[in-house]
Amino acid sequence: MINVMSRRSRTLLAAAAAVGLAVLTGCSDSSSPAASSGYSGPIGSVDLKSVCPAKVVLQTDWNPEAEHGMLYQLLGPDPKFDAGAKRVSAPLFTHGEYTGVDVEIRAGGPAIGFQTVTSQMYQDQSIMLGMVDTDTEIQNAATNPTTAVFATLDKSPQMIMWDPATYPNVHGIADLKAAKATVLYFQGVAYMDYLTGAGILDKGQIDGSYDGTPANFVAAGGAKAQQGFSSSEPYLYQQKIAQWHKPVAYQLVHDVGFPTYKSAMSIRSAELEKNSACLQKLVPVLQRAEVDYFADPAHANDLIVAAVQKYNTGWVYDTGNADYATKTMKETGLIARTEMGGFDEARVQHMIDITRPVFSAQKVNVPADLKPEQLATNRFLDSRIGLPS
Repeated sequence: MINVMSRRSRTLLAAAAAVGLAVLTGCSDSSSPAASSGYSGPIGSVDLKSVCPAKVVLQTDWNPEAEHGMLYQLLGPDPKFDAGAKRVSAPLFTHGEYTGVDVEIRAGGPAIGFQTVTSQMYQDQSIMLGMVDTDTEIQNAATNPTTAVFATLDKSPQMIMWDPATYPNVHGIADLKAAKATVLYFQGVAYMDYLTGAGILDKGQIDGSYDGTPANFVAAGGAKAQQGFSSSEPYLYQQKIAQWHKPVAYQLVHDVGFPTYKSAMSIRSAELEKNSACLQKLVPVLQRAEVDYFADPAHANDLIVAAVQKYNTGWVYDTGNADYATKTMKETGLIARTEMGGFDEARVQHMIDITRPVFSAQKVNVPADLKPEQLATNRFLDSRIGLPS
């Protein structure tokens, strides 16, 4: 069977050591030396050099994949891959122009010992922005607070999938309850506690033994449902897993009342004001990068696939998967079309309301006065930037 590693496990919190890469953080003027990449071309219409670190370090939440495409879109000429450290750096470009600084994109998941991005950000202060889900922000609000400044996805691709041939009368996650289908998932994820707490699924039908491989799902011959991501598993199971090679049906967890902002670019909350001048220019650059990526994803996807091959973590990801993910994100509404990267305050408040009892049951302290604006802000967005109509 093909070794398809799971996309993300929020529960495998290994005690990984902090990454000790130093980053140049001082502000500089136009007479300063070239960025550490050695690139010395002219700075274009967006100048980050005077307000941002000489290297903007971005921490992703998994192995390289198309959901990170907008970040790889930032990579300028001659990107340098560090296969050992699982990271890539280059001069930071926007819309084809140099911004005066470098960008470094770091892999997550196995590259950081499967610990959370939040943990890594608090261990390694050189990371400026990391990909953090809203529910994870809530979970860590009392201890390691982060504030999201750019929503890479409007809807999370997190899903529950099933075999439509085995369950022809299942049209959504709630129907799996009546069908009494076992649902495989990673133990400890907040959305599953929400699904059982809300009565959408029964506690007796969920199985937290999912290890990220297709073995149990395939061996069950369609009898079991399983968690996954709509931007990946439907392609993998139909195209790449020889023992299955047929479609799966699914519903997004978002669509049954768990609307977390997945992989939102977030900063340590205490450093938001200190970096506000940088964020005011950098966040619109992220918005533009996402628009440009979805207009023409080929180059960034090539870099993503190259990174996967160089890092060699066991993650299986090819051009077909990247192309499928890009198309799925665009065509199924996983990305916003207007005001790219924005947050809905009422939606963030809803996440606080539905996860508070989940985390309380886990003995996790969520501040009683936690407000949506502490978790996410639209302050730095350019409302004019979005996908073409």
